[in-house]
Amino acid sequence: MSDSADNVAGYTKEDSPPARQNLEFWVNTLDFDRTCDRKAKERALASSDEGDLLDDAHTLWSSSNSNTSTTSTTTADTDSHEVSELEAYYYYYGLGPKGSHPRLIYRDSADVFEEPTGPETYVRQMRLLDVPGHHEFAKNGLWDETRNWIEKFLIGQNIQVSSIDFVMFTWLEKLADRELESEDEGEDREDTRADEGQEEEDVDAVFAALTVGKSAKPPAEDGERVYSNPTIWIGALPETLNGARAFELTTQLRAYLDGLHLTKRVDIAFRESVARSYLGNGPALYSPAETNDPLQAFIDNVSVVHSLTISGRKTTMQGTLGPFFQHDGKLYALTCRHNLFMSDDGNAEYRYHTPAPRRDVVVMGKPAFDSYVDSVQAHISTLNGTAKTLRALIRTLTERVQQQINLPTSQQRLDENETELVKINRRIVEFKQFYITLSRKWSKLSDRIIGHIVWAPPIAAGVGPNRFTQDLCVIKLHKPKFLAFIGNVLSLGPEISPEDFKRLMCEHIDAPSEFKYPPHGILHMHGMLTANDVNNPNSLDDQGDRIRRVIKRGSTTNTTVGTLSRFISFVRKYNITGTLESLELAILPHENATGTFSKGGDSGAMGVSATGAYVGKVSGGTNKGTGGSDITYATLFEYDWELILQEFPGANLYWDDIPAFLAAMID
Repeated sequence: MSDSADNVAGYTKEDSPPARQNLEFWVNTLDFDRTCDRKAKERALASSDEGDLLDDAHTLWSSSNSNTSTTSTTTADTDSHEVSELEAYYYYYGLGPKGSHPRLIYRDSADVFEEPTGPETYVRQMRLLDVPGHHEFAKNGLWDETRNWIEKFLIGQNIQVSSIDFVMFTWLEKLADRELESEDEGEDREDTRADEGQEEEDVDAVFAALTVGKSAKPPAEDGERVYSNPTIWIGALPETLNGARAFELTTQLRAYLDGLHLTKRVDIAFRESVARSYLGNGPALYSPAETNDPLQAFIDNVSVVHSLTISGRKTTMQGTLGPFFQHDGKLYALTCRHNLFMSDDGNAEYRYHTPAPRRDVVVMGKPAFDSYVDSVQAHISTLNGTAKTLRALIRTLTERVQQQINLPTSQQRLDENETELVKINRRIVEFKQFYITLSRKWSKLSDRIIGHIVWAPPIAAGVGPNRFTQDLCVIKLHKPKFLAFIGNVLSLGPEISPEDFKRLMCEHIDAPSEFKYPPHGILHMHGMLTANDVNNPNSLDDQGDRIRRVIKRGSTTNTTVGTLSRFISFVRKYNITGTLESLELAILPHENATGTFSKGGDSGAMGVSATGAYVGKVSGGTNKGTGGSDITYATLFEYDWELILQEFPGANLYWDDIPAFLAAMID
């Protein structure tokens, strides 16, 4: 790749940047700022949560309104046990972003679903919950026995089942509209506010809107919190199962459950879902950024921590780099095989032998790198907008000080805004310099090679007595890229403030917590969760039930916190050659956080415990589209590590003296 203008990071023809050697000039021009504004608008449109959900909802309502028959298309046929179109679409609303929540097929729960009266009306937001450990299924292997029976029964009935999970649900029932009982006191006092005071409040409001880094308070709940019965949640491939058939199956499943003589009811529900795998000599990688470093969110993508976005040099799939380990003086890292091998590569065991061509691995393939550079420019646009607003505030406050209005408050606000503007301008300079560095030192694919694949066993499901998924790939890393290596650490990132992180990890304030927010947000990894540990959670949720929180940082969803279920799930994936059946760790989204736990591109990311213990390698999830998973599936890292030790005897996840290791490291 030459050093022509066409190679400038983030370049398109309409941007018209100068040659690479003139970047310092270009980033300080109005043309560059306009380019950043355009990138910001494009990313905002691409990440909008409208789109799929509204399109599907409006299509549903349009279909309903255009039906001229006496029976509405939204009405359920009670004789065939079909749920209505509205309930099928809206019942699980909230379990995924952008309309990716699963579609209900049939349920035998007693709750009454209140159908919305239009596409814009209030719809309850459902959340997934882990089933408490005191449930009967948690004892004496009863869930494993029940899940295995259901698996064999459904497959024997030729049902295209995709997953069998054991979960609970919660939602907020909206309070009925009512007249407020309190008197409207104080309205007259609000109306008599002086113009000067009102103007001052407007300025304060603008300044407050610019403040960043404040922790979010938990939203107040306006309604009655409802909890479902524990539910056997069965996924089936879309459009392969109707309500009538699901009713027949539920009748037989209910007969089996009755034979267990459970003391409390367990509900049964079918949904449409698909179990998927998640597909997504230059400069050295950076050291991890410290807390409050303005570049933290961007440095993590090119630093020596877990969760680097990776791709094959000659492939387009995107994944996440997992744990590092040492063996015979060399540095290695793990990921999922499907992140780096095409389907037409076959599934034979791969071992690298010289002088064969190497399968190089890069930090960010071209689509990911282009998006990354766009995000830097979009952030510059945001900072430019903040600076513009601050300059307007400073002009207003300067006039007030000159006119002796509302002193000394106006002077204090003026000083605060001037200080903030200096800080924002400094950040703009830092980000423009970072953009220049990316353009000059990272834009070539060859600049981003971090290593090459040395071993990848075939992908297999149902391996060994634990029936886990074998989806593993080992990468030998190049020494020049990892001179800033500091061991196995996970950056918690800037997306969640320390205060909010503590709230998500430690909801029960009366119980001691293992989680301590680490210095600079860098969590050092040590220890490994065992299969027995999965069944013995060590924290309490806000209901006082024992749970285990899991932290993950992936290349697509960044940092998320979820709940590790103690109930292992059955997963069945379909492809042109047949099916892959396995048992997987089930990770549920946090019930008090919005968004999904993982998406495509997060494969290979390591879920870790509150103390930094390895839990499981993310490999896929269930959903009906590509907007994220309602349930994320992971392979217990203990199983992966056993495979590594067989291939690399004496491999170690820890270092006594990292500088000495790097000095002697064999490249």
